[in-house]
Amino acid sequence: MSKSETAIVTLPGTVERVIKSPYDGEPDKAQIAVDGGEELYREIRIENKLQSDKGEDVALKVGAVVEVKVEAPIEATHPKD
Repeated sequence: MSKSETAIVTLPGTVERVIKSPYDGEPDKAQIAVDGGEELYREIRIENKLQSDKGEDVALKVGAVVEVKVEAPIEATHPKD
């Protein structure tokens, strides 16, 4: 899919906390505060399991500055009024 066929927004965020999994074998969660989100809905939680460009497994640290990207096919959008 080329860039001309998608709509994208990238928002800055900060890792607020890392939540340890209570179960063995399940990844921890990273709670990310997304800048620009509504106060009650600005946090998201994702598996704290990333991969470096060298293919190494890595995890986010508390306080890390991240980017949250939302991408949708152009067919899933409409012109803004």
